[in-house]
Amino acid sequence: MSTKIQRTDDEWRQALTPEQYEVLRRGGTERAFTGAYWDSHDTGVYRCGACNAELFRSDDKFDSGTGWPSFTRPVESANVELHDDSSFFMRRTEVRCASCGSHLGHVFDDGPQTEGGKRFCINSCALSMDPREE
Repeated sequence: MSTKIQRTDDEWRQALTPEQYEVLRRGGTERAFTGAYWDSHDTGVYRCGACNAELFRSDDKFDSGTGWPSFTRPVESANVELHDDSSFFMRRTEVRCASCGSHLGHVFDDGPQTEGGKRFCINSCALSMDPREE
């Protein structure tokens, strides 16, 4: 992994929408069933909304019924970082972009067993999508 992207708080605020800033830089969560990609069936690559790093592929996206985009795995395990998260009196595993450290969502062990059993539950506003032509 190359050097992490580092920006000041003011630079992040200028580069991101208020919702993206709240989620990506402050660890917030968008409301379920409201994001652009929770019910998207477009094919392509999902990238970090803060730094454009390649994170997930539509081939690994599935309908978890949770209201957030869910993936069975990242494009490369090195593209994300996993951190213990005990906020809100819960024990979870936070997912961050390895390139810029932005909060993306959480990973759980209740995904499709045929695909490794993981559910990367990611905020839509933490992502951008590069569509793939069929």
